[in-house]
Amino acid sequence: MSAALVTGAASGIGEAIATALAAAGTRVAVAGIDAAGAREVAGRIGGVAVTMAVSDLDSVATAVKQATDALGTISVLVNNAGVIGGVDPLAALPYEALTTVLRVNVGGTFLVTQAVAGGMIAAGKGGAIVKLSSAGAFQPTPGLGHYEASKAPINALTRSAALELAPCGIRVNAIAPGPVETPLTGLALADPQAREAWLSRIPTRHIATPADLVPIVLLLVSPARGTSPARSCRSTVANS
Repeated sequence: MSAALVTGAASGIGEAIATALAAAGTRVAVAGIDAAGAREVAGRIGGVAVTMAVSDLDSVATAVKQATDALGTISVLVNNAGVIGGVDPLAALPYEALTTVLRVNVGGTFLVTQAVAGGMIAAGKGGAIVKLSSAGAFQPTPGLGHYEASKAPINALTRSAALELAPCGIRVNAIAPGPVETPLTGLALADPQAREAWLSRIPTRHIATPADLVPIVLLLVSPARGTSPARSCRSTVANS
């Protein structure tokens, strides 16, 4: 039975993914900055809860160690944690809003990937990493420039990590959904005009739910898609 770590799993997309992984027989570490929420989800799905602030190096290291001690080597990582930082026109956007989303969305994705990938490499059994990007990285929306600027780098990180970790049998992918109904997007979608603006750009006029993303993630982390680590894994990563 494989072990998975899902960040931002106390609610929304992360909760849905963690629940589905557990239902599929995976041992799941529910990671979240909301400790009480993470415990509630973990208790409901039979997983373990770890408190993690993804942008804090010490918090990430501690949480990954706790998850590994409880479940064994993490072979599935879902980098879901992120923030939006409000909806503001560029001219009125506080600089702190940009630095916050970059620190959490880009820095947090990097730190958690680095910490978990190290364990995967050491175990030598491969693994799968899925990152949450956004359609906004490709199709901008007024008022969300800071958020979109924090999602485009995730695509570059994904490509780089996929090349470096492939020799170790570690698959790295990203999914880039459009708007999804979650507590995090409540502010952006609450305004009727903003909601209609989103709907007008979606041919099906359907704003996704977290459940819509679950089958995609389950496919990407499926062991059936696995590859065997190459003998050159350690040297390839060390020299990259």
